[in-house]
Amino acid sequence: MDKKLNKDKKEGCVVLFSGGIDSTTALYWARLRYKKVIPVIFDYGQRHRVEVRMARKICQKLGLRPKVLKIDLRQIGGSALTDRKLQVPKFKTEKDIKDGLPVTYVPFRNGIFLALSAALAETMGFQDLICGFNVIDSPNYPDTTGSFVRAMERAINEGSGAKFKGKKFRVVAPFLRMKKSQIIAYGLSIGADYSYSITCYAGQEVPCGRCSACLLRKKAWDEVGQEDHLLLRLKKEGKI
Repeated sequence: MDKKLNKDKKEGCVVLFSGGIDSTTALYWARLRYKKVIPVIFDYGQRHRVEVRMARKICQKLGLRPKVLKIDLRQIGGSALTDRKLQVPKFKTEKDIKDGLPVTYVPFRNGIFLALSAALAETMGFQDLICGFNVIDSPNYPDTTGSFVRAMERAINEGSGAKFKGKKFRVVAPFLRMKKSQIIAYGLSIGADYSYSITCYAGQEVPCGRCSACLLRKKAWDEVGQEDHLLLRLKKEGKI
């Protein structure tokens, strides 16, 4: 069904796009369903800012023109991704990842991103905000859950022009109940290319292989039974 051209495509949407596995799949998902897709990339002072450059490259390869929003969450801190004084934890396997709020959680990041994306969408006349949130493999992040999505959707509709108009905003998270391996498998089925998709928290194009993001990504590709597109590209380029 996804491979058929849909004559009833909706007019447009905004995609929260980090360039990671989930948001890359969400971008491909949106291209099948909307005539105009606007990826929004957030340059928020993250340690792994290489993801911004690579996310731009993904958009370029797809012929999309992203909107890059700059906000400096280093002013808030509280996360190993925005405060260099905090170390990104390293693990031997994904089984060693501890339960509880991780130090790589950026306080209310997705709430901030959704608010900014809603403001942008409102100026464009779009109602749908697409995100790759999922919780099965990463249950310790509070801003990727179904209840969070529903709460943010209500808040956006209460605090925007949608309150006085007939059309309401929708926060669409199509992969919310999928494992990361299932997300990758779906992405592959619709032609997604993950060669420039960055996940690692360490801040380099070549993944560290020890942070929680790297380990969960490896586990997912192992479950899919294919080699990670990113690693294949890096090997071809002689970077690993």
